[in-house]
Amino acid sequence: MQFIQFVSMLSNSAMQHLGKFINPVTGKIEKSLEAAKATIDLLAMFKEKTKNNLTRREEETLNNSLANLQLNYADEAKREEEKKKSEAAKPTSETKNSS
Repeated sequence: MQFIQFVSMLSNSAMQHLGKFINPVTGKIEKSLEAAKATIDLLAMFKEKTKNNLTRREEETLNNSLANLQLNYADEAKREEEKKKSEAAKPTSETKNSS
């Protein structure tokens, strides 16, 4: 049971870094894709290192958490990329004034 709680704690932390949960300390949504990726990578490492050494429930919890986080990370990374492209395409005040 402690392993499942540990995986849940890391998963919740990563979701918070993905901007999916409010930071309970600040009461704000704080996004950090770098921190989320580090946590996801940590869970992936635990999956590899605990292979064939977990109960069925522990393995399912870890696999489901990891898959969910990876999908959410990919979605957020795509949004960030689109946001950067959109901001880069916006005319600046200099290009507006030179017309």
